[in-house]
Amino acid sequence: MNIKHEDILKKYLLDDIGFGDITTESLIDRDLRIDGEIKCHEEAVIAGLEEANLLYKSLNCEVEFIFKDGDKVKPNDVIMNVSGYATDILVGERTILNIIGRMSGIATLTKNYVDRVRNVNQKVIIAATRKTVPGFNIFDKKAVMIGGGDTHRFRLDDMILIKDNHIVLLGSITEAIKTIKNKISFTKKIEIEVESVENAYEAIDCGADIIMLDNMIIQDVAKIIEYLKTKNMRQNIMLEVSGGITKNNIIDYAKTGIDIISLGELTHSVKSIDVSLTLQEKDKHIN
Repeated sequence: MNIKHEDILKKYLLDDIGFGDITTESLIDRDLRIDGEIKCHEEAVIAGLEEANLLYKSLNCEVEFIFKDGDKVKPNDVIMNVSGYATDILVGERTILNIIGRMSGIATLTKNYVDRVRNVNQKVIIAATRKTVPGFNIFDKKAVMIGGGDTHRFRLDDMILIKDNHIVLLGSITEAIKTIKNKISFTKKIEIEVESVENAYEAIDCGADIIMLDNMIIQDVAKIIEYLKTKNMRQNIMLEVSGGITKNNIIDYAKTGIDIISLGELTHSVKSIDVSLTLQEKDKHIN
């Protein structure tokens, strides 16, 4: 994790602290030292421990890991211990639990989808989208990686992705691809989003590197794959399906031989994993 990411995490903490934890500061002696444990209350792929460690260290607390990011945990497993002054541990509690809970939820859901598709297509990639929480996208995408998925693009400067509104403004897929090829480096791959079989054929013939098949039925995906095979281009172009993918149909999409399946669900509406902090008094010094 780089310095910028550390600064982002500390800002989350400061946003929660405000001018100080007036409840804890009014109730708890500043010299009280304690031990605590963070427990996971459901089966999960745990994530966010690196972030929790960084934040607790910034509060001068010591952390002991029982598990590491990416490990599977069972209900009521203790995932990490923390020790330090009670006021410091409590001031970081909610921010840290929120981060672990959200990242673990994303990692768990991602791993669930990865395991489902691997049974029928060993090479298919499960990818995230940019439907993330603003300001938290780095950590949402990291959680996807911990769950065995792919980040796709982090930001708009990551890669070329021509979408429907770009095509509306340029007039056609052909014009959009032609224009972008004249303006970008050869080092950048070109992905384009299409909504019909005919549009996919046009994108193939114009030299797109990756084609996103948006909300396409399985039969149409199969037609496009067959078209690439007849032109001996299947190995040259990656195909991504996105939109309308659910746990009920993802296996059928994976069976087509598609390269990438992207799901906004991994990040935009994920259920956080239930984690909690329990404290046990270590020693007490009262003036």
